[in-house]
Amino acid sequence: MKFSHCVILFIVSLFFSHQVPTFAQSVNSLLFREDFKDIPAETPVTQEHLANRELSLHLYGAAKQQLKKSNHPEIQNDPFYIWSGTCEGNWAMALSWQDKSVDLSHGGKIRWKSRQSGFRQLRLVLELADGSWIVSEDHVGETTDWVISEFELGKMKWRTLNMDTIIEGKTAGDPDLSKVLKIGISDLMVGGGTPASSRLDWIEVYGK
Repeated sequence: MKFSHCVILFIVSLFFSHQVPTFAQSVNSLLFREDFKDIPAETPVTQEHLANRELSLHLYGAAKQQLKKSNHPEIQNDPFYIWSGTCEGNWAMALSWQDKSVDLSHGGKIRWKSRQSGFRQLRLVLELADGSWIVSEDHVGETTDWVISEFELGKMKWRTLNMDTIIEGKTAGDPDLSKVLKIGISDLMVGGGTPASSRLDWIEVYGK
């Protein structure tokens, strides 16, 4: 009996040991990535500039028509990126995936490649299931070159976000990230040309 009992326990332990990695992989899988098309610079950025056909583009704020898809052919290896330098008001850009919500509540994370100048601090913005928006207190500040940043959503603090003015509000406490409708960026500021602007090369979203 003791030998049979040990065999059963061993089989059960093997079953669950194989299940845990599968669950973790599901939580942290790459849902989508957006690199912007290698086509000439244009203002404003439009749906046509998205490389991923499963995504939809959404623009907000007084300067939403001034957000630029930029590139400099004369600069070697210059990426095709989103640029806020020409924005004369606050702005925000967001992406939605196949008209679905995504679960970023357990192990969800965002990665992006950006370059910041001046006082511009690029932040993550999310639309929640109830239609409200939040903006991250975490951000990427001034950089001397392009950098890759990673945000673990479960460890972040948030504030409410007014999408008409693109201005932050009170702290958001512990928002429900289990059904996120849109995922985007903003620096909550006007653009100031090359010396004072935000740049986004690509963005990746991990969740389930």
